[in-house]
Amino acid sequence: MTQRIAILGGGQLARMSAVAAYRLGCEVGIVARPGDDSPALRLATERFVGDWSSPALLDAVAAYADVVLLENEFIAPDILRYLEATGKCQVVPSSQTIALVQDKFFQKTALAQAGLPVPRFTAVDTPDDVLAASHRFGLPLVLKCRTNGYDGYGNELIRGTTDIAPAFEKLLRRGSPLMVEEFIPFTKELAVMAVRNQRGEEVIYPVVETIQHAHVCHTVLAPAAVSETTAANVTALARQVLEAIHGTGIFGIELFLLNDGEVLINEIAPRPHNSGHYTIEACETSQFENHIRSGLNLPLGSPRMRTPVAVMVNLLSGFEAPAQPTGLETALQVPGVTVHLYGKKASRPGRKMGHVTALGADLVETRERALRAARAIAI
Repeated sequence: MTQRIAILGGGQLARMSAVAAYRLGCEVGIVARPGDDSPALRLATERFVGDWSSPALLDAVAAYADVVLLENEFIAPDILRYLEATGKCQVVPSSQTIALVQDKFFQKTALAQAGLPVPRFTAVDTPDDVLAASHRFGLPLVLKCRTNGYDGYGNELIRGTTDIAPAFEKLLRRGSPLMVEEFIPFTKELAVMAVRNQRGEEVIYPVVETIQHAHVCHTVLAPAAVSETTAANVTALARQVLEAIHGTGIFGIELFLLNDGEVLINEIAPRPHNSGHYTIEACETSQFENHIRSGLNLPLGSPRMRTPVAVMVNLLSGFEAPAQPTGLETALQVPGVTVHLYGKKASRPGRKMGHVTALGADLVETRERALRAARAIAI
């Protein structure tokens, strides 16, 4: 019988997940909100557009789907609990896991209680709380929204005490409770994709290095140029993270590498992740296919790389306008490069409009080709 998957969210992650699901013979329903720029809707077998808190919409999703997957972590756990309570569909990750990781303070608390290495952190309710934390952790300090923060939105760097009040006021307007973390002078930002199905099978992808531009992931280098000891440490931490959050499904885990070789866990995303896009071309099984496999409780595919190195570069928009890609013909002339355009209708500064991946044997040369193709495209 054909398996039916519903994905909560209609962006590029849902779009690429749907492509992987169709390869396995599945039908895919996309759940989107009215007015959203949802490129995945164009690929959907079934479309569910409406208020996600509506029992009528959720009942329709539960009646359709064998399994419900997530495109982002900003979905209220109550919505997932409602779907679970119908008894008609499996929700992956579970509402329990999302309740643990959606709020970054709860996420860090769960990791710390499991004995995993994280930066020092505390919840804050007032600017005076931030000042007290600065005495404990030192300056600079990172003030964060506990929920609904991504790509640098919802973070403010506190360099001195005079920054506290304006930063606190700015982030408070986002409607989220706040927390602070000590500033980590890392040497590299690392990431790893970790997958677990309901059978308890686990797959950990190669450790990669991520390079940010204006707090947005710009380049991913796979594998990361780190020691075997560091790579093994990150892999072990990824497995421990899955245990700590009772994780089933796919998770992007971001980490800091310090000068002395210590690794600290930064954040967890309970979904496919930008740092795993390279896997579409570079690995035997992409992150998106294992996303689908884990949701359906199928055997997980190998994460082994098919090529010595891969470099992924995000295509980030630099302006606000209707999306009209240019330069595609030039980019496609670069050898060994694959271009992905997400089909979003509107550009805005810093928005992810696509990505390119280059495969090769030499990191410097492969990165040069990936950047050359990416610079040719404007959206």
